[in-house]
Amino acid sequence: MAGNLTRDEARARARLLTVESYEVALDLTRGEDRFESVTTIRFTGADPGASTFVDLHDAHVREIVLNGTTLDVAAYDADKGRFPLPSLSGSNELRMVADCAYTRTGEGLHRFVDPVDQHVYLASQFETADAHRVYACFDQPDLKATVQFTVLAPADWEVISNATADDVREVATPAHAQGGMQAARRWRFATTPVMSTYVTALVAGPYHKVVSEHDGIPLGLYCRASLAEHLDADNLFEITRLGFDFFHRVFGVRYPFGKYDQCFVPELHAGAMENAGCVTLLDDYLFRSRITDAVVEWRAKTMLHEMAHMWLGDLVTMRWWDDLWLNESFATYMSVLAQAEATRWTTAWTTFANVEKSWAYRQDQLPSSHPVVADVPDMRAVELNFDGITYAKGASVLKQLVAYVGLENFIAGVRGYVAEHAWGNTELKDLLDALERTSRRDLSAWSKEWLETAWVNTLRPEFEVSGGRFARFEVAQEASDEHPTRRAHRIAIGLYSLVNGRLTRTRRVELDVVGARTSVPQLVGAQRPDLVLLNDDDLTYAKIRLDEVSLRTLVDGGIARFTESLPRALCWSAAWDMTRDGEMAARDYVKLVVSGGGTITDIMVLQTVLRQARTAALQYADPAWRSQGLALLSAELRSLLASAAPASDHQLAYAQAFAPVAGSAADLDLLEGILDGSAVPEGLSVDADLRWNLVQALVSGGRLDSSDIEAELALDPTATGERSAAQCRAAIPTAEAKSAAWERIVSGEVANHLARATIGGLQDPLHPELLEPYREKYFAEVGRIYQERTFDQASSFAVGCFPSLLVSEETRQAADGYLAAQEPPPALRRMILECADNVRRALRNREVDAISAAPTVGPHVRSTQDQ
Repeated sequence: MAGNLTRDEARARARLLTVESYEVALDLTRGEDRFESVTTIRFTGADPGASTFVDLHDAHVREIVLNGTTLDVAAYDADKGRFPLPSLSGSNELRMVADCAYTRTGEGLHRFVDPVDQHVYLASQFETADAHRVYACFDQPDLKATVQFTVLAPADWEVISNATADDVREVATPAHAQGGMQAARRWRFATTPVMSTYVTALVAGPYHKVVSEHDGIPLGLYCRASLAEHLDADNLFEITRLGFDFFHRVFGVRYPFGKYDQCFVPELHAGAMENAGCVTLLDDYLFRSRITDAVVEWRAKTMLHEMAHMWLGDLVTMRWWDDLWLNESFATYMSVLAQAEATRWTTAWTTFANVEKSWAYRQDQLPSSHPVVADVPDMRAVELNFDGITYAKGASVLKQLVAYVGLENFIAGVRGYVAEHAWGNTELKDLLDALERTSRRDLSAWSKEWLETAWVNTLRPEFEVSGGRFARFEVAQEASDEHPTRRAHRIAIGLYSLVNGRLTRTRRVELDVVGARTSVPQLVGAQRPDLVLLNDDDLTYAKIRLDEVSLRTLVDGGIARFTESLPRALCWSAAWDMTRDGEMAARDYVKLVVSGGGTITDIMVLQTVLRQARTAALQYADPAWRSQGLALLSAELRSLLASAAPASDHQLAYAQAFAPVAGSAADLDLLEGILDGSAVPEGLSVDADLRWNLVQALVSGGRLDSSDIEAELALDPTATGERSAAQCRAAIPTAEAKSAAWERIVSGEVANHLARATIGGLQDPLHPELLEPYREKYFAEVGRIYQERTFDQASSFAVGCFPSLLVSEETRQAADGYLAAQEPPPALRRMILECADNVRRALRNREVDAISAAPTVGPHVRSTQDQ
């Protein structure tokens, strides 16, 4: 993010200016480092004679003319990325000529050279405020304007932007590097509707393209030439068509931006970006190797999320980043709703309950927890709010609101909101007004409880049983001391009993839970079931607890016997929450996965649960039990891999999960056999990505070394291969390899994607002892790196290199000492606090797990008093 615009500055500039149009001419033929950017801005000033500033970052400003007067380029403040504009008129025209820089960090106009064919690819990333790395602008969401791009590019390139190119012609331009002239094409794009600067876009290079059309909307897909064979256009267009049909029905407004291109671009530091009419997606979403359907499902959700933004974010945009949730929470909710109702992934809410809500619960219990509607005083503060609260908690809260007001009323309110505020900017009140009109409910109390307070509540069943029947049944609601709000929840309570060997719901009660304790008289006299499930159907946002009998039912195999996927996923989620919170021993969670994981049919839930089991064994279990826990996991996964249906998603998921927990000689022998082809399970495709998984596991296990890594890279000399090789080099379990990896990371000389891969290999959880020297080194470097690098680079280091694997009081004290002594900027402070809290949680959970080793009856469950 260039510069650091404050909310007060943005509000003052918005009061002063009305921006009418941008005309942007870019010359991309001038070399590897910089491009020419010529911008003409037309705008009006509410206060003639007043002054303001225009944004432009890391530029060589050559000329600036305001209302016919040439201004002194020496006034450009390169550090802040601003140029002062004095003595504005009522009607103004500004022209700036500058040379701007390509980046290798993902912000602005990112430049990538494909190692396969050496072709150059460019792709922009402007959220939250990086458009002014490419052209001069007033870079804030509430100063919308039309945009018209003209781009000069090499003759063999495609150029894609927000609008359709209405004039493309061959020209000759100076060959700046070689001298003489070179062939080029000048692309002139149509003028866009008004939009915020952060959703403008430019993608350029020798991209492969496939075009189609749906319902009068021109559709395009783009990717690198070297990935063309992996562009599964039929599937991608199918999701796109289903999405448009669904959103047209839901929003009641036709897609507003003409054509719709989806560009799969390299090294995008976000998974995707909702540029109006020109969506960019990380090209890892083009699958060069076999993947499970869970990954295909996640890609479809991402595509639908970005499409939902065309209405909620691009057409109607938050006024300032306090209301980022108006974009992200809504797009998340709508994408899952679209999946569940319009695609083959009819169990999308099961995935949401197990994956995204887990992310939200984790984020919401950190010391940096914040309300869904956040306080964002400046641009640096907003970057950290692209988190589990803004996306997943916000979407969960919207799902709870739907249960409260009804889906039809909710959709009607959203339609009214979009229609009333199309092409404009909004705040929280605008949405609440629209929903209150259609639901006829006062939502002020709901907003205060759910959108304006932080933390997650916990719901527990409390009951007495007499003669096998409930004599009393209550739902207890807990809140933390720091966040004492107890919310009003609409929940269902499901009673499940084993019927003909299947765990079947025999009773369902839906009610409002309010305050610390809510009686449920409807269940008094009901037969006690094998399992009591609070928040059945996942209506509210709250952690739920299982009583000891219900937990015993699950551990004894009941988790495999549900007739429906959603209650099973909710039980897995509850067991994981109890493990993270120290109410269930980590070893009991691992044993639960070993006993029941093999019966999970939902592939997304399966892969999530297997990852969590690995975390439980490595981070939360008593270190004295860790090797035993990993052995339990690896043995079960070996068995599941051997018995899995050939070529099935489950077979691949078991292979992917087995590799990182393989530790015994026999385990490593099997991995070597799969890699060299001598012991491949029938139907398992040992393709490039799975090979790298195996190589890293064998490197970590001491079976392969740097020469083997280079040999593998020779077989896969792609961008993905380069990343994988970098990760494997850093995973070599020697002090020398760790030192070399550390030096590559702190040098700042490698591109973001390679730095992230190197960090991933450095932080190998199987060899935490090798990271001891880097605790002190981390705290010596983190402040400098934060100050000197872009936010994405700095946050990758601050979070990725934090000594999280050194679970000890020394690590926690080192973090506390650094924060007290250095008083770092708020964003860096938040990152370190969050990482230190993860260490604190792991320390507590290891203690709980060690206590559970004492002889007990049944799974170890801590009571509230234990906390």
